[in-house]
Amino acid sequence: MKKNLIDIRDFSIAEVDRLISLAKDIIAHGERYASACHGKKLATLFFEPSTRTRLSFESAMMELGGNVIGFSSASSSSASKGESVADTAQVISCFADIIAMRHPKEGAPMVASLNASIPVINAGDGGHNHPTQTLTDLLTISRQKGRLNNMVVGCCGDLKYGRTVHSLVSAMSRYEGVKFVFIAPDELRMPVGLRKELDEAGVPYVETTSLEEVLPELDVLYMTRVQQERFADVEQYNRLKDSYILNTDKLAHAKADMIIMHPLPRVNEISVAVDKDPRACYFQQVLNGKFIRMALILTLLGLAPEVADSDVIGDDVARYEEAVVNAKEHGFHCASGRCITSVEQELPQAFFKTENGYRCIYCDRKPE
Repeated sequence: MKKNLIDIRDFSIAEVDRLISLAKDIIAHGERYASACHGKKLATLFFEPSTRTRLSFESAMMELGGNVIGFSSASSSSASKGESVADTAQVISCFADIIAMRHPKEGAPMVASLNASIPVINAGDGGHNHPTQTLTDLLTISRQKGRLNNMVVGCCGDLKYGRTVHSLVSAMSRYEGVKFVFIAPDELRMPVGLRKELDEAGVPYVETTSLEEVLPELDVLYMTRVQQERFADVEQYNRLKDSYILNTDKLAHAKADMIIMHPLPRVNEISVAVDKDPRACYFQQVLNGKFIRMALILTLLGLAPEVADSDVIGDDVARYEEAVVNAKEHGFHCASGRCITSVEQELPQAFFKTENGYRCIYCDRKPE
């Protein structure tokens, strides 16, 4: 059992499957878990706006009989006074039993996990990762399709900045018989690093700019919005925002048992008329998010029935320390403006070694 969830790859397939099984048991027997977290506190540290994720975490903890503290924007926290993520994590460790953190800078939850004395959950860091959304998606697919293997998964929209699809692809690529179809404008293609990972793992995928062309072969269609908050160039956003709009006419060519997913919020990439289609699962997806977060909180706190007596594995501090040494030895520096190091200058540069060279431990980008 892991102490933190920062990246979906922190959990093995077996651990993910156990979380899904626990979530299904919570759905079937909610009364068994009504006081499982009595006396425990969840701190929701949200440095950028959120509706579904923050309220999902809060309702999950409340339904487990626990309490919630925290803040919903950076302006209402000491971050507005210049407090670092590391200091915030250590302070909150004095008040709560577990942290859920969302931050606009990539790597911020990892920094928190290295400094907190309580479990930390990444609730989204910039365009990098969103592992609890991925667990939500996996539970939804498992409940709707009855499996997580042997299927064609289409990801459509903003695949460059879409942290939800990055995490989903990383997770589902570990299941047998999964093929991906990436549907995006050239400017919003899936990042090259993630495509290389799929190539090295032998996971099949195709790229296209046409949704209509590939729709008939999909078992899962994962729609995403083009995220205005990730664009520095407003004109480019305006040009790309309406690239794909799913409507009932297009769905006439899709499989009868295909499921339609979306992490929400949507803008206009799915017509409201599609909501009445039995294949639309995005609001069920939201509900599933509460159940899987309940399962995750129980697991990380060591309160899940099947793991209550297990030892919690600590942080991989040695890997981080080695990454710091790598940066010093090679003179590496992360130049990404999206990285947490761009705003917290005292954070040590840190790079881990991969088969394709070194990567920033905070945001996965190459050094300069």
